[in-house]
Amino acid sequence: MKRKKYSPEFKLKVVKEAIETGNNSLVARNHQLGSSMVSRWVRQYKAVGESNFLAGKTSNQQWNNKPFTEKEKKELAQENDRLKKLLGEKDLEIEILRDLLKKTDPHWQKKCKLPKNG
Repeated sequence: MKRKKYSPEFKLKVVKEAIETGNNSLVARNHQLGSSMVSRWVRQYKAVGESNFLAGKTSNQQWNNKPFTEKEKKELAQENDRLKKLLGEKDLEIEILRDLLKKTDPHWQKKCKLPKNG
């Protein structure tokens, strides 16, 4: 089955109608389109504006896919390591507190209704 390509003017007409009525499914049915397609067009229109929408630009095309520099990679790796360490410390702290609670009150999980971990 061959894909049909719609003109930007037709898309804009459909989008404006969908926004005006607030019912993408009804507009899609009236124009014999899929409701998901109309919803996607409305999202793109709201994301990029009318002039970019007419030009065929979508939000995905505006994303900058340049690679990271070595400095940025190093900074990201350091930040990642710092966050992993912090998460590990928090997990350890939680385990210590749970063990302490078990020793002082063996029925604490039933009282607090906390999920068992591990």
